[in-house]
Amino acid sequence: MRELSSEEYAALAAFRYQLRRFLAFSEAAAGKAGLPPQQHQALLALAGHVGPEPPSVGTLAAQLLIAAHTAAELASRMVEADLLIKTASAQDRRRMTLVLTPKAESVLRRLTVAHLEELRVLEPALVLALGQLNP
Repeated sequence: MRELSSEEYAALAAFRYQLRRFLAFSEAAAGKAGLPPQQHQALLALAGHVGPEPPSVGTLAAQLLIAAHTAAELASRMVEADLLIKTASAQDRRRMTLVLTPKAESVLRRLTVAHLEELRVLEPALVLALGQLNP
């Protein structure tokens, strides 16, 4: 294993700091919008889903790196909060597909605009830190 320089440690620390800043911003923004951070992440994962089939509880589990039963519970809470519509797939009645409600789309749109702006602000620091990791 090679020796690591103090510059590499510093660059990685700076990068992780910027990531933590973004995550703290994200959690606070979700809270101000009335959403737990995990529900915001779920909405974003579902809205950004690309694939031949509509997103499902399994998609949610995979995207959030959580167990299937946890994703099912999360989806149920989001249905109760009028954020998702959950229906059985026409092809496989065991598969539950998830669709954002108009309420969810509105909240997610506002949050996404704010997140994109925050990323624009953080971009120079993130790029600098990554550049220092790969001189």
